[in-house]
Amino acid sequence: MGASDSKLVFKKGIFKLSEDRNIAADDPYWASFWELPESTEDIFSLFSPADIRRTRDTALENLETLILAVTSRLFILRHHPSFPDPDFAPERDALNCIRVLTRILPFLYEAEQLQPWEDKFFWGVRRKRTRRASLARDVLFDESQEELAKLKAAGEEFEEVKPLAEELIDTLVDLLFFADFTLPKPQNAKNKVTYAIWSSGVGCNTPVATSREFESNRTEVLRLLLTMTSQSMFMSANLLPVTGVKTISYIVTCPDKQVVLSTLCSLLNTSLKYNPASWKIPYNVQVFKDPKLILVTYALQFLLVVLLYPIPESDPNYTKKNYFRHFLGRLHRPQDFQFITEGITRVLNYPLHASTSYIPGNQQTNNKLTSEMIMFFWEVTQCNKRFRAFIIDTNRSHDFLILLIYYAMDYKLDASKQGVVRMCVFILQTLSVEPNFGKSLNKKFENQETLPPTIRLNKFNGSYADFLIYSIYNIITTSQGKLTAIYPALLAVINNVAAHLENLSASASSKLLQLFSSMSSPSFLLGNDSNHDLLQSLLESMNAIIEHQFSKNPNFVYAILRNQKRFEALRTFTLESGQQEIERRNRRRKERASDPGDLSEDRRGSVDSTRSPSSSHPRLPVLSDVPEEDTFAIGDDDDVDEDEDDEQQATPSESTPTDQPSRASSVSSGIDDAVPTQLRGMSEKARGKMPAGMPTFSRQNSTTSLASYTTTGYSTTDMFEPTPAWIESWLPELPLHTILTLMSQLTPKLPRVDFTTETPSASTLRTIVKTDIRGIEPSPIRIQYFEWSPLSLGWYESLLWSFCFTAEMQVAKGTVGVWNGTSIKLFRVETVAPSGPSLSSPRGAVDAVGSNIVSRIGSINLRGVGGTEGQGEVRESRTGTGNGSGTGLGGRSAVV
Repeated sequence: MGASDSKLVFKKGIFKLSEDRNIAADDPYWASFWELPESTEDIFSLFSPADIRRTRDTALENLETLILAVTSRLFILRHHPSFPDPDFAPERDALNCIRVLTRILPFLYEAEQLQPWEDKFFWGVRRKRTRRASLARDVLFDESQEELAKLKAAGEEFEEVKPLAEELIDTLVDLLFFADFTLPKPQNAKNKVTYAIWSSGVGCNTPVATSREFESNRTEVLRLLLTMTSQSMFMSANLLPVTGVKTISYIVTCPDKQVVLSTLCSLLNTSLKYNPASWKIPYNVQVFKDPKLILVTYALQFLLVVLLYPIPESDPNYTKKNYFRHFLGRLHRPQDFQFITEGITRVLNYPLHASTSYIPGNQQTNNKLTSEMIMFFWEVTQCNKRFRAFIIDTNRSHDFLILLIYYAMDYKLDASKQGVVRMCVFILQTLSVEPNFGKSLNKKFENQETLPPTIRLNKFNGSYADFLIYSIYNIITTSQGKLTAIYPALLAVINNVAAHLENLSASASSKLLQLFSSMSSPSFLLGNDSNHDLLQSLLESMNAIIEHQFSKNPNFVYAILRNQKRFEALRTFTLESGQQEIERRNRRRKERASDPGDLSEDRRGSVDSTRSPSSSHPRLPVLSDVPEEDTFAIGDDDDVDEDEDDEQQATPSESTPTDQPSRASSVSSGIDDAVPTQLRGMSEKARGKMPAGMPTFSRQNSTTSLASYTTTGYSTTDMFEPTPAWIESWLPELPLHTILTLMSQLTPKLPRVDFTTETPSASTLRTIVKTDIRGIEPSPIRIQYFEWSPLSLGWYESLLWSFCFTAEMQVAKGTVGVWNGTSIKLFRVETVAPSGPSLSSPRGAVDAVGSNIVSRIGSINLRGVGGTEGQGEVRESRTGTGNGSGTGLGGRSAVV
């Protein structure tokens, strides 16, 4: 439809949808929707959101007929013996039917009032004329009319058929494997639908012929399937995991093994064979206009949609399996694991190499798909234990450790990437539960100087364990308090590997003790009602190192002896002594501030006095009160002894206070509380406090037991007041016995050692190793798993769909975006001011996923521990788009 007069005819036909009521189903007018448009752009630009909403709200019966008309035409074409024939069953008609459905469905999903209609229209049982009745009706001969009369009399004129949505999904899946449409025509094949895998890789060893046209058609079909499953976007995050989406449930419970395996392997191989280094130009100039990249994007996103979907209990298919996830979990051939590993690392490695390039703009080139590929790695790691063993046994887990830390460090200050950072940390936690992963960390880290500057450690000469501890320390101390919600997960990683660590370096040991110094400070412990949980998690990690690897970690033992005063002070800690210590430090800060010649605070990277709680109300400041510095303390800087060196005085970032609004308001705030906050093993006492009726939850084929968290959130009150009774409730439970016993027996044996130096002498190390410590028995190794719950899954699905939304905005580059102008409920959509024209973003910045989902994560109890009002809820985050039409300009980003 290149001519302007044809476009005008089509536009007038669109106006007719809302202006004329009850247009007859057999009106030739409907054919214009698949005969006139010549491209996706025609349909998306001329069929505006305002047109769709006007028809939906004033003439729904016409929209019904339009959907029935285009789906019927699509079904006829799929079964036509000549399809795709340009004369009798043109491919253009099928593509236009697919495009029209892609355009209008999101605007039906956004209208909550249409839910009952939608369930009946798309998912209700239908009655359709039988083939014999249809033929007889279309023929005017007398004998045909007699046959029609006989069929009516016998009750055979109509038959019950599948719901419309099911038939549409089946048709689209068939079209993904249709000869001369998405696949080459096989020789001597009677059936036009052959479930042949698109590309070599998993399940297919021979190269498969393809063409630009076939790949374009796959893209169109995949986009409609992704659109149908995107009903998830129009549900709040607290409802999505509970109610589910019928389209996805139907797809993942498909009983036909051949269909599932062919679809799974086609999506998998297409995604994993993508090579970002194949670009011929070093600039990010309209790279999303490359059809191959668009196909890979839709393939990977649709793969993730079906893989991570748990069938909700309310679904009639609940007793069935998610067969896509099931069969991914059953892969076992080493060559398949090698293919998957290489495909993931190829995409994730590219930004690391590009970050060292001197070519302008190259750092941003091909950052596409990295977030989705990280998510896919987490999925395959969770559901396939053989794959986990493969990457650990082959030491490929070291590569992924570096990659995950790189993305966590690179994105830690980017508000739009916080969800990706959290996901990276949770993947590390998933890997850390494997004993062999912890043991593998003792290997020496070679070629550390080749790492990007973001994660490179100067003069580093340690093991992967040292690198991990350093990196966790750096994530905490340089994130400016933006990642407080995942401090427990970071500490859980250390806890899970602690019992297997050997020969920790003096520097890495020092970092662990610096974390202890800050977390045991009065200002931190009295800051809110759950900071002591973080301290307990860290102490458990220290105990595991001592109890299981004492003789192999003399540097760590020496670091503990250097901090003997702090451990002893913690044992005698009281509310009164803590408040007095805070007042003393406040006075010292004021004195230093009044002395311009005293620069010790600046040298130590401390923050101003607004960070210390007062004696009357000891609490930590809100994030907005924290100065913009590279590091800031969890506790008080003055908690570090003055005679210690500067490195020992550096302290990690501060845990956020509890300035959250009450969660009793439930579904109108935000889904910020969807990730676990406290990761201690759940005690029997805590289990007894779980609210009655708290639903159980699990993901099929999950790798972990998912039952080891205490998720006591941060205080939900605005004014937390510590009391002696509150301190007495947790202080005696701190696991200090092992460390205090160690110090009592070792200190007399080292009477002349100067503990002010960080690096011990050789004789000191020998004494430590040879000393036989009595009274310390190895306790059972405790593993802290990542736990899936409806809340955490709501966060996870919102993260995935925000990836899809943002990528579609980049694909659109105009008005073609599927979800442009729709009212998203799963996450918030923010409009970003244009950054000015540039080669990489000529129309404004569209960054990847936002993630302030869990900025106030501490206020929720995922397992209901504590029983406060509102616990167990996930709050909805409204979009900022309203019902605006949207322009498709690159100035919006998804914030989850």
